[in-house]
Amino acid sequence: MKKLSSLEHHFLIAMPSLNGSWFEKTVIYIMEDNEHGTTGFVVNLPQDFQVQDLLSHFNFPPPENVSFLEQPILQGGPVDVEQGFIFHKPEGQWKSSVALPDGLTMTFSDDFVEALSKNQAAEQFLICLGFSGWKPGQLAQEIQSNSWLTISYNESLLFDTPIEQKWQVALETLGISPEFLTLEAGNA
Repeated sequence: MKKLSSLEHHFLIAMPSLNGSWFEKTVIYIMEDNEHGTTGFVVNLPQDFQVQDLLSHFNFPPPENVSFLEQPILQGGPVDVEQGFIFHKPEGQWKSSVALPDGLTMTFSDDFVEALSKNQAAEQFLICLGFSGWKPGQLAQEIQSNSWLTISYNESLLFDTPIEQKWQVALETLGISPEFLTLEAGNA
């Protein structure tokens, strides 16, 4: 059986076998996938919490006349849900950031939130609370059991596609229509 290569900088698309679970119809950006396990962030599960609420939580005044104040904060996963992770472009100078491929950056410091209050942060950003994690080999096993499909990173899917459409759009990049998905796994 051929071993899957690293899924870093790819998306996972939840299959119907995950319906009824926490991951139902999710799209997950995979930031890390190596011998230590896999870390990803759900990019289509909004919370009832918006950027303006985050600014208020940190006692930062909201900037005037900006559209991002009503952008929802996303539930990045069920692990460490109090920790915030911000995916953004362009890179910028932040206290705690990790450069990712294609000019994407993940920041996890409050100086980015403060910059939002001054309308001086990155133009494109998503904020996730928490992350999703898999032990070594666990995700590969879930993919083989038909729980996930994978696609390459797509900046438009991450930043431009409305949250409620990301799962369907991700499937459509593979030429799959959601109504034709099945719970059955097949082998060629």
